[in-house]
Amino acid sequence: MSDLLKFMTLVGKLKSTKRTGWVYRGVSSPESVSDHMYRMAVLSFLSGGQHDINSAHCMKLALVHDMAECIVGDITPFDGVSKEEKHRREKQAMEHLVSLVGDDVGEEFLSLWQEYEAQQTDDAKFVKELDRFEMILQAHEYEESEGKSGTGWLQDFFDSTKDKFHHPLVKDWVQKLNEQRGEAKK
Repeated sequence: MSDLLKFMTLVGKLKSTKRTGWVYRGVSSPESVSDHMYRMAVLSFLSGGQHDINSAHCMKLALVHDMAECIVGDITPFDGVSKEEKHRREKQAMEHLVSLVGDDVGEEFLSLWQEYEAQQTDDAKFVKELDRFEMILQAHEYEESEGKSGTGWLQDFFDSTKDKFHHPLVKDWVQKLNEQRGEAKK
């Protein structure tokens, strides 16, 4: 098998790698890592370059930010793995993936992943907010689909994002989501 096919096969595992937080909470049909990354990319596209955000660059960041999970899995804070160890594992996984792709594209994957991890650019910070927003949007959808709307079943996911949203566009989306959740509690 060529290295590029090995890369595509590895990345394809993201389609069946379930998001661990949802598995731990007993969601009946948890989304995959690729489901999450895809919607983040769509959210990036929807930003339309507002507020000095490069939406095309953000789409790339969204598509790469969890790519290492095809090798290391979706490690959560509840897994007992330190942030440093998680980063080390993911960096090693990204370096392996890049070695399979090679050339400029592989280096771009690694550069994008490093940019996201460093959280130093406006685009990386924006995509981190999209990561959190997508998570709470998904939590809301699970509360509704599992018949637990208005119960606060997944409230801890919302609580974990308190005061973490700063970008005006994302703050607006969060406000609308919270309003919709509030209506569901009535």
